[in-house]
Amino acid sequence: MIETGFELAAASILLSLGFALWLVWRGPKRADRMMAAQLAGSAGVAVVLLLAPLSNWAALDVALVLALLAALAALAFVKAASAQGCGDPESEPVDLHALVQPDDVPKEPPR
Repeated sequence: MIETGFELAAASILLSLGFALWLVWRGPKRADRMMAAQLAGSAGVAVVLLLAPLSNWAALDVALVLALLAALAALAFVKAASAQGCGDPESEPVDLHALVQPDDVPKEPPR
């Protein structure tokens, strides 16, 4: 009985996975396609987690790796979509004098 419930839930999530893959293919913008790819990754993890009890929990490692790959794909997209493709805010020079205003500097107490 419980196995049938897991299988039905996995089937419904597979439908959303199909919709997400369609959005990846036909998405109007790159960001929409990336969000659909994130949905596909999350749906894939959910399906594997729902089917893990049926396979004696052997698929749990697969779900964890799939979740890690989905997160890394999002990071790669953000890095590639940023200005000049660098994506690292620390690589730009920072003017420290512009960050600190004279009122922000703590005054030393009188001695």
